[in-house]
Amino acid sequence: MAKRLTYFILIGLVLGVITGWAINAAVSDGSPASAERLSEIAGYFSIVTTLFLRLIKMIIAPLVFSTLVVGIAHMGDTAALGRVGGRAIGWFVCASLVSLTLGLILVNLLQPGSGLDFPIPPADAASGIERGAFDLKIFVTHLVPASMAEAMATNEILQIVVFSLFVGVAITAVGKRAAPLVKGIEALVAVMLQITDYVMRVAPIAVFAAVAGTVAERGPSILGTFGYFMGSFYLGLFILWALLIGAAFLVVGSRVKLLVRYIREPILLAFSTASSEAAYPRTLEALDRFGVPPRIASFVLPLGYSFNLDGSMMYMTFATIFIAQAYGIDLTLGQEITMLLVLMITSKGVAGVPRASLVVIAATLAFFDIPEAGLLLILGVDHFLDMGRSATNVVGNAVASVVVAKWEGDLDPIAPAEIEPAKAPAHVEPPPPAPDRF
Repeated sequence: MAKRLTYFILIGLVLGVITGWAINAAVSDGSPASAERLSEIAGYFSIVTTLFLRLIKMIIAPLVFSTLVVGIAHMGDTAALGRVGGRAIGWFVCASLVSLTLGLILVNLLQPGSGLDFPIPPADAASGIERGAFDLKIFVTHLVPASMAEAMATNEILQIVVFSLFVGVAITAVGKRAAPLVKGIEALVAVMLQITDYVMRVAPIAVFAAVAGTVAERGPSILGTFGYFMGSFYLGLFILWALLIGAAFLVVGSRVKLLVRYIREPILLAFSTASSEAAYPRTLEALDRFGVPPRIASFVLPLGYSFNLDGSMMYMTFATIFIAQAYGIDLTLGQEITMLLVLMITSKGVAGVPRASLVVIAATLAFFDIPEAGLLLILGVDHFLDMGRSATNVVGNAVASVVVAKWEGDLDPIAPAEIEPAKAPAHVEPPPPAPDRF
């Protein structure tokens, strides 16, 4: 089923590009009326995409809560929980620094904004993106939910993680008396994964609608205008993929090739819908098949969605320096290093904010006296860049989960379900029941 779904998603992606291009060519004549008509058509396509993403969001909160609580309950002690959390945060910090630094190096080497020589806009010109300056008080207090119902209703993953930590640790402390509750939550995990299977069956249609609507509205011409900028950024993403997968190879060996194979569907889904959230349930399943124990994957993955968005990290330095180059603003090496450190902190303070990358970039531009209106230069192609960022975020969080599991010495064998039926012997004695992975 997983392999067929990947092919169907890929077919939906290709058909979406062809359909969107055809609609744009048929309707667009350069007039405001045709632009309005294309926007209206894209709006119709977005209905399907929005419904799919809402279905995904419907799953995420109960899935994160149930898998994380069960995982913690079966970890056995809080020392193991602290150790896993410490290793995960350590990896996130290192990966974030690598992503930010890579973006900084590449944008200075490739100079995608040089030669554009855009006139500097007035100082009071706004980008339309609300700034997201880092506020320590807001960040810390936002970690703890005032209401679990509210956190689930708004899909605040970090707050759900905090609440789940309390529930999981409390279940461990209570012991046998909480066993019925653990069984109930384990049943909830199974139910949510089954719902995920139902939702994913419409993914190819959602991918088709998302891509067709975007290409129909934007048209292929915008890709040519910012082609070098986009090409440079995607080159950076491929290098980042190589570094992440290479790091995983150093830790887990040649088995990492299977990881790439297992997560290709979540990667394609995140890329097509420009949403790493859409790939969360499938990424969790792929890690389970690869051998990452659910108690580790269900803890590291939600944290990664808040603290380890590697693709978004690289984009922040890349886009900020690109805007400065486009306006002919020179930044010293000291300013660029300061920018890297500022982004390292501010990017952690906007977890869960819609279009978080643009919010952080808006705040950073103001901090370094770069015209905030420069965001308008990249807004037109931001969706196409967000596709790559989302896919990279999936890769980064999958690698983080695998590495932490290996460090814990707890990487399970590859799931037998991945063996092709045609290669199985005609008759095999059933194996003894496997111990619970949790």
